[in-house]
Amino acid sequence: MDGPVPSGDHPEVAALLGAARRAETPCGEGRLAWHLWGEAEPLLLLHGGAGSWRHWLRTIPRWSGRRLLLVPDLPGLGESDLPPAPGSIETIAGVVVAGLDALLPPGRACDIVGFSFGATVAAHAALQLGPRARSVTLVGAGGLVPMRRPIVLEKVRGKTGAALTEAHRTNLSRIMIADPARIDDLALAVQAWNSQRARLDTRGFHAEGALLRALGQLRVRVDAIWGAEDQPALCGLEERQAALCALHPRARIRVVPKAGHWVAYEEPEGLDTALREFLEAP
Repeated sequence: MDGPVPSGDHPEVAALLGAARRAETPCGEGRLAWHLWGEAEPLLLLHGGAGSWRHWLRTIPRWSGRRLLLVPDLPGLGESDLPPAPGSIETIAGVVVAGLDALLPPGRACDIVGFSFGATVAAHAALQLGPRARSVTLVGAGGLVPMRRPIVLEKVRGKTGAALTEAHRTNLSRIMIADPARIDDLALAVQAWNSQRARLDTRGFHAEGALLRALGQLRVRVDAIWGAEDQPALCGLEERQAALCALHPRARIRVVPKAGHWVAYEEPEGLDTALREFLEAP
């Protein structure tokens, strides 16, 4: 495991990287990049599609003093290499679980929190971990019901300068952040960094029902959090909650007011309150 790494990133990102411990585990013929913070009981944080560990940058400081945070860049995203063939969700989850096996002592259990695409990976990772998965918390989970309307994003390839920044701003407003006033320089920097390094198209996993397939087999506690203004869930949030409760009737569900899809960035305090209830209550 390497020590802190230097960064030319936004200052808030650079500060987190400076406090992190970096590790690499196998990902096919390449590597899976991890960043770790804190000590104590393990908490695995899995980011969303076309993302990286940066999706959690406002969650990490709130939990690094209470937990050992293990935050990978998922295969084909961020600094991690593409998953090995066949590139199925089971394969992707297996790469993450193998990384945990390398980073944690044998038999060590962990809680898992997954955002968006990371929620699907979280459910499949929990299946593979078996009793070593203490809980699964889904944040902004899709794939529980069909989307009622597609979200069309601006193309960023070939754009530079102000045009590129505006495209990222538009995409953040359409799918990630509900309040345009909260799309600040940091959000734009994270979006730009993530999108430039996204090589794995994760949209097909929702269409194939990957999350439902795993949830139907899980016997661990499953809870869920959505932003009240989650863009992909608009006109379908109640249906998503009902679909989850049909599979896990005891699931605790919390809806964070004034938050879009990227609730961890837009309303970090609301997410933190829900996570404390789920992960710290007896």
